Amino acid sequence: MLSSIRKANFYLSSFGFLKVPLIWLCRPKIISLDDDKVEVVIPLRRRTKNHLNSMYFGVLAVGADVAGGYMAMNKAQQRGERISLAFKSVKADFLKRPEADVLFTCEDGRLIDDMLDKAIASGERINEPVKIVATCPSLNQDEPMAVFELTLSIKCSKR
Repeated sequence: MLSSIRKANFYLSSFGFLKVPLIWLCRPKIISLDDDKVEVVIPLRRRTKNHLNSMYFGVLAVGADVAGGYMAMNKAQQRGERISLAFKSVKADFLKRPEADVLFTCEDGRLIDDMLDKAIASGERINEPVKIVATCPSLNQDEPMAVFELTLSIKCSKR
């Protein structure tokens, strides 16, 4: 029997391979997932770094996308709901060069639960900002390398 994290990573890898190849190419891995928080790591490798030997900002955006979007997809799936999910805006502050594997953390599980409740009840699209913090624990412990604010947009699809 596969653990819930292994199932989540299998789903993420399959989704990336079949729907968004750039996600698959960056090889993000979910390392923890609960009702409140998701943590995703992307390794610093040749294909994910820039000419300065730090993580390329496009890969950082992929990590923020996965951390912000996976929890919403997972929560909707647990409820048996189909959702249309998109990001309507992106704000990012790049604070330091991430020169090691990057951990992306989103702690907005309760907010996403509220968004899903509203989307199910109203049938309307619900938009709320979610925060994702990127760190390099092997170099700088919990010091943020980048902070993202993505406006998550959720609408429940008709079955």
